[in-house]
Amino acid sequence: MDKEPSKKDDQNQGDQGNQSSLVQKIQQLGQSNVPQAPDSNIHVLSIIGQVEGHVQLPPQNKTTKYEHLLPQLIAIEQNPKIEGVVVLLNTVGGDVEAGLALSEMIASISKPTVSIVLGGGHSIGVPIAVATDYSFIAPTATMIIHPIRLTGMVIGVPQTFEYLEKMQDRVIDFVVQHSNIKEEKFKELMFARGNLTRDIGSNVVGENAVEYGLIDGVGGVQKAMQKVNELIDKNKGNEEQVVQ
Repeated sequence: MDKEPSKKDDQNQGDQGNQSSLVQKIQQLGQSNVPQAPDSNIHVLSIIGQVEGHVQLPPQNKTTKYEHLLPQLIAIEQNPKIEGVVVLLNTVGGDVEAGLALSEMIASISKPTVSIVLGGGHSIGVPIAVATDYSFIAPTATMIIHPIRLTGMVIGVPQTFEYLEKMQDRVIDFVVQHSNIKEEKFKELMFARGNLTRDIGSNVVGENAVEYGLIDGVGGVQKAMQKVNELIDKNKGNEEQVVQ
């Protein structure tokens, strides 16, 4: 006849579960107490490392998988409890089509969106950064603007270069439409020589990105949260006017 588990057994199992959870926190974060975010009306979306597209990157690469973010963006749009979105960027770039897909999704959300470039928002990270309603960059953060390139086998025919040029035009058009930078200035930064040691392009730092009209303002978390709350209040005011 099987014995029913006693309260003591349940307590031991609970203690073991708490210990293993504690060990995991220490191993992953180096601390036992993890600060918990309160229930908030603002969703934070992180784009960190390399934007992974249709080809899986090696396991040692830190990646942001677009198949994880696209469903999140749909869920954000459908969730009435979420009133605003903050996009955190510290990325080296990555797959062009995946980056453009994320950019278009963020730009098409009906809820207020604000981005912060922390550390770096390079390459395809540039259109993602400008896709929001308002963008910030940390004073020490950088954005590398350079032409598009291909990896793997390349067929040396005119059509290949036409395809690259068309894809590059898509990126340029998106950035120009969603920021205050002029097309001529963006192309000048993209094709500049001598700024990058082993590449063509430009490394734009903090205030310079704002000066060129690429990013809206210099700031960090505090300014971004203030701005998204300001946009949320403005959005609520517009909705009330429509109802009246």
